[in-house]
Amino acid sequence: PKRFLRIQPRGVDEGDFVFLLGYPGRTYRHSAASFLAYEEEVRMPNVVDWYSWQIDLMEKMGAEDRGVALLHASRIKGLANTMKNYRGKLKGMKRLGLVERRREEEKALQQFIEADPKRQERFGTILADIAAVYEEERATFEYEMVLGNMGRFVQMLGIASSVHEAAIERQKPDLERESAYMDRNFPRSKERLLLGLRNYYEPTDRAVFKELILRASKLPPAGRIKPLDEALAGDFSEKAIGEYLDRMYSGTKMSDSQFVEGLLQMTPADLDKVEDPFLDLARALYPAAQELRERQRVRRGALDPLYARLSDAKELFLGKNFIPDANSTLRLTYGRIKGYEPVDAVYYSPITTLRGVIEKTTGREPFDTPAALVGLFKEQNFGTFEHPRLHDVPVCILYDTDTTGGNSGSPVLNARGELVGVNFDRTYEATINDYAWSEEYSRSIAVDIRYVLWVTQKFGRADFLLRELGIE
Repeated sequence: PKRFLRIQPRGVDEGDFVFLLGYPGRTYRHSAASFLAYEEEVRMPNVVDWYSWQIDLMEKMGAEDRGVALLHASRIKGLANTMKNYRGKLKGMKRLGLVERRREEEKALQQFIEADPKRQERFGTILADIAAVYEEERATFEYEMVLGNMGRFVQMLGIASSVHEAAIERQKPDLERESAYMDRNFPRSKERLLLGLRNYYEPTDRAVFKELILRASKLPPAGRIKPLDEALAGDFSEKAIGEYLDRMYSGTKMSDSQFVEGLLQMTPADLDKVEDPFLDLARALYPAAQELRERQRVRRGALDPLYARLSDAKELFLGKNFIPDANSTLRLTYGRIKGYEPVDAVYYSPITTLRGVIEKTTGREPFDTPAALVGLFKEQNFGTFEHPRLHDVPVCILYDTDTTGGNSGSPVLNARGELVGVNFDRTYEATINDYAWSEEYSRSIAVDIRYVLWVTQKFGRADFLLRELGIE
């Protein structure tokens, strides 16, 4: 190519300047205190609890059966990643006292608004209006979480719901359909649905469904999931639930990929003739699912203009522009190679080394280091990629740039624009970055380019690639 990033094989050292460009997904640093309180007190703790329950279940299911463990592996990793992220955020929010701090900021903002009649007329109820939306969301959270999780985590119901909705949506003009069913997206939606069946394990699906039924049974009278109440005739005893699940799983063909593929081609009229217990349940739940989706759209429609006005009020209050929240557009961030103290008397150095990889090696996933790589370490065969001070091959680097989800894969560049690493994560303490950035502990993580080059040359024996890159 005419233009490409030049690699700096000498890498970086502590204190060096770095910058990166990327597409950070979404941050909430200008969100109202009512939103932050909802996240800290309601949504994230409940998601952590639910994901933790599922992970424990799947680990037990696969404890004595390697085949079952492999079926669950990808799902466990996905759930664990989110669970760890949320736990880090919750820890950071408490550590910063973020909700209380934002309330104090909003108290001062409200006083500023009320000090001028014109500002009062324009912005006077913004914070209260935003809070009202999140209060309504709090009130319906348990109902929405149980209903939403049925379609998302009970695989048989999720497939049946997708089949039922596809038949309805595919009859509409393309631009009026839900995104997953538009012509440009439908082939991929079908592929994902059918691929998911490869990891289907009925005992797990059944256990997840049972747990969600039990949670639904505890919902208050004003927030019941009526199709479930009717299916069980209001009897949520262990025996009744067991018999209901027996009928559902013995009578369904939703685990048959050919059957599902055929259903995805049907019109609503044809699909109505198909008898399947999960398809029947999907039909019964569809109005509630649509109502929930519309409710969420209404909330977004209410919040978007309110937050736009809140930004205007903040600009007047601060007397200056401020950096907007990330929204998946291109952003530049810069900083320095820098360690941090996650807790008192503990310091994390900004450069990790191959020795750390060897120390973590257990011979089992996820720390099953190849024997050849271990041998290279024992031989101290570091080549030209040895750090002059650490006398080892650098593996990862920490730096105090401002990154979030979406920055993974961003090139990390030195002051001369040379590639020195590839960003892939944040530290556990820096998961709070979505809500607030801190110079003390917000650190991003990259794989050091020296480790990439060393693995390519010494472990992969692909010297020709380095020569092609102009690295001797």
